[in-house]
Amino acid sequence: MNDISQLLPVDAATKASVRILVIDDERTLRESCASALQVEGYRVQTCGRGDEAVETLKRHTFDIVLVDLYMGHVPGMQLLAAALAANAEAIVIVITGKPSVESALEALRAGAWDYLPKPFTGTQLQVLIGRAAHTVQVARETRAQQERTGVDAGGLSVLGNAPVFRDAITLARRVATTDASVFITGESGSGKEMIAQFIHQHSRRSSRPLVAVNCAALPETLLESEMFGHVKGAFTGAIRDKPGLLEMANGGTLFLDELIEMPKPIQAKLLRVIQDGVVRRVGSEGTDAVVNVRFIAATNRDPEEALRSGMLREDLYYRLRVVPIPVPALRERPDDVPVLAAHFLDHYWRRHRGADEPLPTLSNAAIWALRAHSWPGNVRELQNVMEHAVVLLEPGADVGPEDIPFVSDQKVDVELAAEAEDVNADDGYYAARGRLLAKF
Repeated sequence: MNDISQLLPVDAATKASVRILVIDDERTLRESCASALQVEGYRVQTCGRGDEAVETLKRHTFDIVLVDLYMGHVPGMQLLAAALAANAEAIVIVITGKPSVESALEALRAGAWDYLPKPFTGTQLQVLIGRAAHTVQVARETRAQQERTGVDAGGLSVLGNAPVFRDAITLARRVATTDASVFITGESGSGKEMIAQFIHQHSRRSSRPLVAVNCAALPETLLESEMFGHVKGAFTGAIRDKPGLLEMANGGTLFLDELIEMPKPIQAKLLRVIQDGVVRRVGSEGTDAVVNVRFIAATNRDPEEALRSGMLREDLYYRLRVVPIPVPALRERPDDVPVLAAHFLDHYWRRHRGADEPLPTLSNAAIWALRAHSWPGNVRELQNVMEHAVVLLEPGADVGPEDIPFVSDQKVDVELAAEAEDVNADDGYYAARGRLLAKF
Protein backbone atom coordinates (compact mmCIF):
# COMPACT_ATOMS: atom_id res chain seq x y z
CA MET A 1 0.00 0.00 0.00
CA ASN A 2 1.20 3.49 -0.80
CA ASP A 3 2.35 5.81 2.00
CA ILE A 4 -0.91 7.35 3.23
CA SER A 5 0.75 10.74 3.81
CA GLN A 6 1.49 10.97 0.09
CA LEU A 7 -2.13 10.30 -0.85
CA LEU A 8 -3.87 12.82 1.39
CA PRO A 9 -4.98 15.85 -0.67
CA VAL A 10 -3.73 18.46 1.85
CA ASP A 11 -0.29 20.02 2.28
CA ALA A 12 1.68 20.84 5.43
CA ALA A 13 0.81 24.56 5.34
CA THR A 14 -2.90 23.82 5.26
CA LYS A 15 -2.60 21.33 8.11
CA ALA A 16 -0.80 23.91 10.25
CA SER A 17 -3.63 26.42 9.65
CA VAL A 18 -6.48 24.05 10.54
CA ARG A 19 -7.80 24.18 14.12
CA ILE A 20 -9.37 20.99 15.47
CA LEU A 21 -11.39 20.40 18.65
CA VAL A 22 -11.79 16.84 19.99
CA ILE A 23 -14.73 16.37 22.37
CA ASP A 24 -14.95 13.00 24.13
CA ASP A 25 -15.40 11.94 27.73
CA GLU A 26 -12.99 9.01 27.26
CA ARG A 27 -9.61 10.44 28.19
CA THR A 28 -7.56 7.75 26.47
CA LEU A 29 -9.45 8.14 23.20
CA ARG A 30 -9.31 11.93 23.03
CA GLU A 31 -5.61 11.97 23.90
CA SER A 32 -4.93 9.31 21.27
CA CYS A 33 -6.84 11.34 18.69
CA ALA A 34 -4.96 14.50 19.60
CA SER A 35 -1.61 12.72 19.39
CA ALA A 36 -2.36 11.14 15.99
CA LEU A 37 -3.44 14.49 14.56
CA GLN A 38 -0.66 16.58 16.11
CA VAL A 39 1.89 14.26 14.52
CA GLU A 40 0.32 15.19 11.18
CA GLY A 41 0.82 18.90 11.92
CA TYR A 42 -2.69 19.96 12.93
CA ARG A 43 -3.46 22.38 15.78
CA VAL A 44 -5.52 20.31 18.22
CA GLN A 45 -7.41 21.12 21.41
CA THR A 46 -9.41 18.66 23.54
CA CYS A 47 -12.41 18.79 25.89
CA GLY A 48 -13.60 16.02 28.20
CA ARG A 49 -16.90 17.56 29.32
CA GLY A 50 -19.83 18.83 27.31
CA ASP A 51 -20.27 22.08 29.23
CA GLU A 52 -16.56 22.83 28.83
CA ALA A 53 -16.86 22.16 25.09
CA VAL A 54 -19.81 24.56 24.73
CA GLU A 55 -17.83 27.36 26.37
CA THR A 56 -14.74 26.56 24.29
CA LEU A 57 -16.77 26.71 21.08
CA LYS A 58 -18.08 30.14 22.09
CA ARG A 59 -14.59 31.53 22.78
CA HIS A 60 -12.64 30.05 19.85
CA THR A 61 -13.22 29.29 16.19
CA PHE A 62 -12.53 25.75 15.01
CA ASP A 63 -12.41 24.43 11.46
CA ILE A 64 -13.03 20.79 12.42
CA VAL A 65 -14.84 19.42 15.47
CA LEU A 66 -14.87 15.74 16.48
CA VAL A 67 -17.65 15.05 18.96
CA ASP A 68 -18.74 11.88 20.75
CA LEU A 69 -22.43 11.28 20.09
CA TYR A 70 -23.06 9.87 23.58
CA MET A 71 -21.53 12.37 25.99
CA GLY A 72 -22.59 12.67 29.62
CA HIS A 73 -24.64 15.71 30.73
CA VAL A 74 -24.59 17.46 27.32
CA PRO A 75 -25.80 15.19 24.45
CA GLY A 76 -23.62 14.90 21.37
CA MET A 77 -26.41 16.22 19.11
CA GLN A 78 -26.55 19.36 21.25
CA LEU A 79 -22.79 19.75 20.89
CA LEU A 80 -23.14 19.28 17.13
CA ALA A 81 -25.65 22.12 17.05
CA ALA A 82 -23.42 24.29 19.26
CA ALA A 83 -20.42 23.74 16.96
CA LEU A 84 -22.42 24.78 13.88
CA ALA A 85 -23.96 27.73 15.72
CA ALA A 86 -20.49 28.96 16.63
CA ASN A 87 -19.18 28.48 13.07
CA ALA A 88 -21.66 27.62 10.33
CA GLU A 89 -18.82 26.40 8.10
CA ALA A 90 -17.29 24.12 10.73
CA ILE A 91 -16.85 20.50 9.71
CA VAL A 92 -18.33 18.38 12.48
CA ILE A 93 -17.51 14.67 12.61
CA VAL A 94 -19.58 12.52 14.96
CA ILE A 95 -17.82 9.59 16.66
CA THR A 96 -19.72 6.88 18.51
CA GLY A 97 -19.36 3.47 20.04
CA LYS A 98 -23.01 2.64 19.31
CA PRO A 99 -23.34 3.04 15.54
CA SER A 100 -26.69 2.60 13.81
CA VAL A 101 -28.27 3.69 10.52
CA GLU A 102 -30.79 5.80 12.44
CA SER A 103 -28.22 7.70 14.52
CA ALA A 104 -25.98 8.21 11.47
CA LEU A 105 -28.82 9.68 9.40
CA GLU A 106 -29.94 11.87 12.31
CA ALA A 107 -26.44 13.29 12.70
CA LEU A 108 -25.88 13.80 8.98
CA ARG A 109 -29.23 15.52 8.53
CA ALA A 110 -28.44 17.76 11.49
CA GLY A 111 -25.33 18.98 9.69
CA ALA A 112 -22.58 16.49 10.56
CA TRP A 113 -19.96 16.13 7.84
CA ASP A 114 -19.29 12.46 8.54
CA TYR A 115 -19.88 9.70 11.03
CA LEU A 116 -17.00 7.64 12.49
CA PRO A 117 -17.82 4.44 14.42
CA LYS A 118 -15.60 3.26 17.26
CA PRO A 119 -13.18 1.58 17.38
CA PHE A 120 -11.07 3.21 14.66
CA THR A 121 -7.37 3.24 13.91
CA GLY A 122 -5.04 6.21 13.84
CA THR A 123 -4.73 5.79 10.09
CA GLN A 124 -8.51 5.87 9.62
CA LEU A 125 -8.67 9.05 11.67
CA GLN A 126 -5.81 10.67 9.75
CA VAL A 127 -7.41 9.86 6.41
CA LEU A 128 -10.80 11.23 7.49
CA ILE A 129 -9.31 14.41 8.95
CA GLY A 130 -7.14 14.82 5.86
CA ARG A 131 -10.26 14.80 3.70
CA ALA A 132 -11.99 17.22 6.07
CA ALA A 133 -8.99 19.55 6.03
CA HIS A 134 -9.04 19.43 2.25
CA THR A 135 -12.67 20.57 2.38
CA VAL A 136 -11.57 23.50 4.57
CA GLN A 137 -8.88 24.33 2.01
CA VAL A 138 -11.35 24.16 -0.91
CA ALA A 139 -13.85 26.39 0.94
CA ARG A 140 -11.12 28.97 1.52
CA GLU A 141 -10.23 28.87 -2.19
CA THR A 142 -13.89 29.36 -3.12
CA ARG A 143 -14.27 32.38 -0.84
CA ALA A 144 -11.03 33.89 -2.14
CA GLN A 145 -12.16 33.38 -5.74
CA GLN A 146 -15.51 35.04 -5.08
CA GLU A 147 -13.85 37.98 -3.31
CA ARG A 148 -11.30 38.35 -6.10
CA THR A 149 -13.82 38.24 -8.95
CA GLY A 150 -16.73 39.83 -7.11
CA VAL A 151 -18.92 37.05 -8.46
CA ASP A 152 -21.06 34.91 -6.19
CA ALA A 153 -22.86 31.72 -7.13
CA GLY A 154 -25.53 32.24 -9.77
CA GLY A 155 -29.18 31.34 -9.34
CA LEU A 156 -31.51 29.12 -11.31
CA SER A 157 -34.65 31.22 -10.89
CA VAL A 158 -35.01 31.20 -14.68
CA LEU A 159 -36.03 27.55 -14.46
CA GLY A 160 -39.40 28.41 -13.00
CA ASN A 161 -41.41 29.94 -10.19
CA ALA A 162 -44.17 27.40 -9.57
CA PRO A 163 -44.49 26.65 -5.82
CA VAL A 164 -43.85 22.94 -6.30
CA PHE A 165 -40.60 23.71 -8.11
CA ARG A 166 -39.57 26.49 -5.72
CA ASP A 167 -39.89 23.97 -2.88
CA ALA A 168 -37.23 21.84 -4.58
CA ILE A 169 -34.99 24.88 -5.14
CA THR A 170 -35.41 26.04 -1.53
CA LEU A 171 -34.37 22.62 -0.27
CA ALA A 172 -31.45 22.54 -2.71
CA ARG A 173 -30.28 25.95 -1.52
CA ARG A 174 -30.44 24.87 2.12
CA VAL A 175 -28.46 21.68 1.56
CA ALA A 176 -25.93 23.30 -0.80
CA THR A 177 -23.99 25.00 2.00
CA THR A 178 -23.43 21.64 3.69
CA ASP A 179 -21.54 18.62 2.40
CA ALA A 180 -24.50 16.28 2.84
CA SER A 181 -25.13 13.71 0.12
CA VAL A 182 -28.24 14.41 -1.96
CA PHE A 183 -30.56 11.98 -3.76
CA ILE A 184 -32.60 13.62 -6.54
CA THR A 185 -35.62 11.85 -8.02
CA GLY A 186 -37.76 12.81 -10.98
CA GLU A 187 -38.79 11.85 -14.50
CA SER A 188 -36.31 11.92 -17.36
CA GLY A 189 -35.70 15.45 -18.56
CA SER A 190 -37.27 17.10 -15.49
CA GLY A 191 -34.12 18.99 -14.52
CA LYS A 192 -32.34 16.72 -12.04
CA GLU A 193 -28.89 17.59 -13.38
CA MET A 194 -29.73 21.32 -13.23
CA ILE A 195 -30.60 20.88 -9.55
CA ALA A 196 -27.24 19.15 -9.05
CA GLN A 197 -25.50 22.06 -10.79
CA PHE A 198 -27.39 24.51 -8.59
CA ILE A 199 -26.26 22.70 -5.43
CA HIS A 200 -22.64 22.63 -6.57
CA GLN A 201 -22.64 26.30 -7.63
CA HIS A 202 -23.94 27.35 -4.22
CA SER A 203 -21.59 25.10 -2.24
CA ARG A 204 -18.20 25.69 -0.69
CA ARG A 205 -16.85 23.39 -3.42
CA SER A 206 -17.87 25.63 -6.34
CA SER A 207 -14.25 26.50 -7.15
CA ARG A 208 -13.62 22.82 -7.87
CA PRO A 209 -15.11 20.65 -10.63
CA LEU A 210 -18.56 19.14 -10.88
CA VAL A 211 -18.04 15.79 -12.63
CA ALA A 212 -21.03 13.87 -14.00
CA VAL A 213 -21.25 10.18 -14.85
CA ASN A 214 -24.26 8.48 -16.45
CA CYS A 215 -24.39 5.05 -14.82
CA ALA A 216 -26.77 3.74 -17.49
CA ALA A 217 -24.65 4.75 -20.48
CA LEU A 218 -21.67 2.42 -20.02
CA PRO A 219 -21.22 -1.36 -19.66
CA GLU A 220 -19.98 -2.58 -16.26
CA THR A 221 -16.29 -2.95 -17.09
CA LEU A 222 -16.06 0.44 -18.77
CA LEU A 223 -18.05 2.17 -16.02
CA GLU A 224 -15.71 0.78 -13.37
CA SER A 225 -12.66 1.97 -15.28
CA GLU A 226 -14.17 5.42 -15.89
CA MET A 227 -15.10 5.92 -12.26
CA PHE A 228 -12.12 4.40 -10.47
CA GLY A 229 -9.41 4.61 -13.13
CA HIS A 230 -7.04 1.80 -14.04
CA VAL A 231 -3.38 0.87 -13.94
CA LYS A 232 -1.23 -0.01 -16.90
CA GLY A 233 -1.86 -3.57 -18.05
CA ALA A 234 -5.16 -3.93 -16.18
CA PHE A 235 -6.85 -5.01 -19.42
CA THR A 236 -6.24 -5.03 -23.16
CA GLY A 237 -5.68 -1.46 -24.27
CA ALA A 238 -4.66 -0.15 -20.84
CA ILE A 239 -1.31 1.17 -22.02
CA ARG A 240 -0.81 3.63 -19.15
CA ASP A 241 -2.11 4.47 -15.70
CA LYS A 242 -5.30 6.52 -15.86
CA PRO A 243 -7.06 8.33 -12.99
CA GLY A 244 -10.83 7.92 -12.84
CA LEU A 245 -13.66 10.39 -12.44
CA LEU A 246 -13.48 10.13 -8.65
CA GLU A 247 -9.95 11.50 -8.70
CA MET A 248 -10.92 14.14 -11.26
CA ALA A 249 -13.71 15.29 -8.92
CA ASN A 250 -11.38 15.56 -5.91
CA GLY A 251 -12.38 18.58 -3.85
CA GLY A 252 -15.54 18.97 -5.90
CA THR A 253 -18.75 17.07 -6.57
CA LEU A 254 -19.49 13.79 -8.35
CA PHE A 255 -22.95 13.60 -9.91
CA LEU A 256 -24.12 9.98 -10.27
CA ASP A 257 -26.91 10.13 -12.82
CA GLU A 258 -29.21 7.09 -13.06
CA LEU A 259 -27.54 5.51 -10.02
CA ILE A 260 -29.96 2.57 -9.90
CA GLU A 261 -28.55 1.32 -13.22
CA MET A 262 -25.10 0.91 -11.63
CA PRO A 263 -24.15 -2.81 -11.34
CA LYS A 264 -24.08 -4.17 -7.80
CA PRO A 265 -20.31 -4.92 -7.72
CA ILE A 266 -19.56 -1.28 -8.58
CA GLN A 267 -22.08 -0.14 -5.97
CA ALA A 268 -20.08 -2.02 -3.34
CA LYS A 269 -16.83 -0.45 -4.51
CA LEU A 270 -18.41 3.01 -4.54
CA LEU A 271 -19.69 2.56 -0.99
CA ARG A 272 -16.15 2.10 0.26
CA VAL A 273 -15.06 5.36 -1.37
CA ILE A 274 -18.00 7.18 0.22
CA GLN A 275 -17.16 5.74 3.62
CA ASP A 276 -13.38 6.26 3.73
CA GLY A 277 -12.36 8.13 0.58
CA VAL A 278 -9.99 5.40 -0.55
CA VAL A 279 -9.77 4.74 -4.30
CA ARG A 280 -8.28 1.58 -5.79
CA ARG A 281 -7.92 1.66 -9.56
CA VAL A 282 -8.86 -1.34 -11.70
CA GLY A 283 -5.95 -3.78 -11.70
CA SER A 284 -4.28 -2.23 -8.68
CA GLU A 285 -3.34 -4.17 -5.54
CA GLY A 286 -3.19 -1.15 -3.22
CA THR A 287 -4.64 2.27 -2.52
CA ASP A 288 -4.00 4.68 -5.36
CA ALA A 289 -5.68 7.83 -4.04
CA VAL A 290 -7.57 9.31 -1.11
CA VAL A 291 -10.29 11.64 -2.32
CA ASN A 292 -12.58 14.24 -0.80
CA VAL A 293 -15.73 14.29 -2.90
CA ARG A 294 -19.33 15.31 -2.37
CA PHE A 295 -21.86 12.91 -3.88
CA ILE A 296 -25.15 13.78 -5.57
CA ALA A 297 -27.15 10.89 -7.01
CA ALA A 298 -30.20 10.93 -9.26
CA THR A 299 -32.67 8.49 -10.77
CA ASN A 300 -35.84 8.50 -12.84
CA ARG A 301 -36.99 5.28 -11.17
CA ASP A 302 -38.56 4.49 -7.81
CA PRO A 303 -35.61 3.87 -5.43
CA GLU A 304 -37.80 2.04 -2.90
CA GLU A 305 -38.84 -0.42 -5.60
CA ALA A 306 -35.17 -0.81 -6.58
CA LEU A 307 -34.40 -1.72 -2.97
CA ARG A 308 -37.16 -4.33 -2.91
CA SER A 309 -36.04 -5.85 -6.22
CA GLY A 310 -32.41 -5.99 -5.12
CA MET A 311 -31.13 -3.64 -7.83
CA LEU A 312 -29.92 -1.08 -5.28
CA ARG A 313 -27.84 -1.75 -2.17
CA GLU A 314 -29.63 -0.57 0.95
CA ASP A 315 -26.44 0.65 2.66
CA LEU A 316 -25.44 2.69 -0.40
CA TYR A 317 -28.95 4.14 -0.74
CA TYR A 318 -29.12 5.39 2.83
CA ARG A 319 -25.59 6.75 2.64
CA LEU A 320 -26.50 8.80 -0.44
CA ARG A 321 -30.06 9.67 0.56
CA VAL A 322 -29.18 12.02 3.43
CA VAL A 323 -31.33 14.70 1.80
CA PRO A 324 -33.88 13.53 -0.82
CA ILE A 325 -35.08 16.12 -3.35
CA PRO A 326 -38.04 15.26 -5.62
CA VAL A 327 -38.18 17.28 -8.85
CA PRO A 328 -41.69 17.79 -10.28
CA ALA A 329 -42.56 16.93 -13.87
CA LEU A 330 -43.14 19.89 -16.20
CA ARG A 331 -46.84 19.01 -16.58
CA GLU A 332 -47.18 19.62 -12.82
CA ARG A 333 -46.07 23.25 -13.28
CA PRO A 334 -47.64 24.45 -16.57
CA ASP A 335 -47.28 28.13 -15.65
CA ASP A 336 -43.50 27.69 -15.80
CA VAL A 337 -43.62 26.65 -19.45
CA PRO A 338 -43.64 30.25 -20.85
CA VAL A 339 -40.72 31.21 -18.57
CA LEU A 340 -38.67 28.25 -19.73
CA ALA A 341 -39.67 28.67 -23.38
CA ALA A 342 -38.60 32.33 -23.40
CA HIS A 343 -35.31 31.40 -21.74
CA PHE A 344 -34.52 28.66 -24.27
CA LEU A 345 -35.60 30.88 -27.17
CA ASP A 346 -33.14 33.54 -26.06
CA HIS A 347 -30.38 31.00 -25.34
CA TYR A 348 -30.53 29.21 -28.69
CA TRP A 349 -31.05 32.39 -30.67
CA ARG A 350 -27.77 33.71 -29.30
CA ARG A 351 -26.08 30.39 -30.01
CA HIS A 352 -27.28 29.92 -33.61
CA ARG A 353 -27.79 33.49 -34.85
CA GLY A 354 -25.85 36.72 -35.03
CA ALA A 355 -25.85 39.14 -32.10
CA ASP A 356 -27.35 41.89 -34.30
CA GLU A 357 -30.35 39.80 -35.43
CA PRO A 358 -33.53 40.73 -33.47
CA LEU A 359 -34.91 38.04 -31.16
CA PRO A 360 -38.28 36.51 -32.15
CA THR A 361 -41.20 36.86 -29.73
CA LEU A 362 -43.55 34.17 -28.48
CA SER A 363 -47.13 34.96 -29.46
CA ASN A 364 -49.99 34.40 -27.02
CA ALA A 365 -51.28 31.59 -29.21
CA ALA A 366 -47.87 29.89 -29.15
CA ILE A 367 -47.67 30.21 -25.38
CA TRP A 368 -51.16 28.72 -25.09
CA ALA A 369 -50.16 25.79 -27.29
CA LEU A 370 -46.98 25.22 -25.29
CA ARG A 371 -48.95 25.18 -22.06
CA ALA A 372 -51.48 22.75 -23.53
CA HIS A 373 -48.84 20.11 -24.29
CA SER A 374 -48.35 17.30 -21.75
CA TRP A 375 -44.52 17.35 -22.07
CA PRO A 376 -43.71 13.66 -21.60
CA GLY A 377 -40.04 14.56 -22.13
CA ASN A 378 -40.27 17.39 -19.58
CA VAL A 379 -37.82 20.33 -19.67
CA ARG A 380 -35.49 18.51 -22.06
CA GLU A 381 -38.31 18.15 -24.61
CA LEU A 382 -39.20 21.84 -24.31
CA GLN A 383 -35.54 22.72 -24.75
CA ASN A 384 -35.37 20.68 -27.99
CA VAL A 385 -38.64 22.17 -29.26
CA MET A 386 -37.36 25.71 -28.82
CA GLU A 387 -34.04 24.95 -30.48
CA HIS A 388 -35.91 23.42 -33.42
CA ALA A 389 -38.03 26.57 -33.72
CA VAL A 390 -35.00 28.88 -33.53
CA VAL A 391 -33.30 27.16 -36.46
CA LEU A 392 -36.29 27.84 -38.74
CA LEU A 393 -37.45 31.26 -37.51
CA GLU A 394 -36.87 34.59 -39.21
CA PRO A 395 -35.25 37.40 -37.15
CA GLY A 396 -37.78 39.43 -35.16
CA ALA A 397 -40.67 37.15 -36.12
CA ASP A 398 -43.63 36.34 -33.92
CA VAL A 399 -43.49 32.68 -32.93
CA GLY A 400 -46.85 31.16 -33.76
CA PRO A 401 -48.39 27.74 -33.08
CA GLU A 402 -47.36 26.65 -36.57
CA ASP A 403 -43.71 27.09 -35.55
CA ILE A 404 -44.03 24.50 -32.78
CA PRO A 405 -43.06 20.97 -33.92
CA PHE A 406 -45.82 19.11 -32.06
CA VAL A 407 -48.65 21.49 -33.08
CA SER A 408 -50.40 18.88 -35.21
CA ASP A 409 -51.08 16.85 -32.06
CA GLN A 410 -53.45 19.52 -30.74
CA LYS A 411 -54.63 21.26 -33.91
CA VAL A 412 -58.15 22.11 -32.78
CA ASP A 413 -57.12 23.67 -29.48
CA VAL A 414 -54.39 25.73 -31.12
CA GLU A 415 -56.77 27.05 -33.76
CA LEU A 416 -59.15 28.14 -31.01
CA ALA A 417 -56.28 29.87 -29.25
CA ALA A 418 -55.16 31.60 -32.43
CA GLU A 419 -58.67 32.96 -33.13
CA ALA A 420 -59.31 34.20 -29.60
CA GLU A 421 -58.37 37.77 -28.75
CA ASP A 422 -58.33 37.39 -24.98
CA VAL A 423 -55.66 34.73 -24.62
CA ASN A 424 -53.27 36.25 -22.09
CA ALA A 425 -49.69 35.08 -21.64
CA ASP A 426 -50.25 34.96 -17.89
CA ASP A 427 -53.36 32.73 -18.06
CA GLY A 428 -53.27 29.15 -16.91
CA TYR A 429 -54.03 26.56 -19.57
CA TYR A 430 -57.38 25.31 -18.25
CA ALA A 431 -58.73 28.78 -17.49
CA ALA A 432 -57.88 29.99 -21.00
CA ARG A 433 -59.23 26.82 -22.63
CA GLY A 434 -62.55 27.13 -20.77
CA ARG A 435 -63.07 30.73 -21.95
CA LEU A 436 -62.14 29.86 -25.51
CA LEU A 437 -64.51 26.91 -25.77
CA ALA A 438 -67.32 29.03 -24.33
CA LYS A 439 -67.09 31.20 -27.47
CA PHE A 440 -68.26 28.34 -29.71
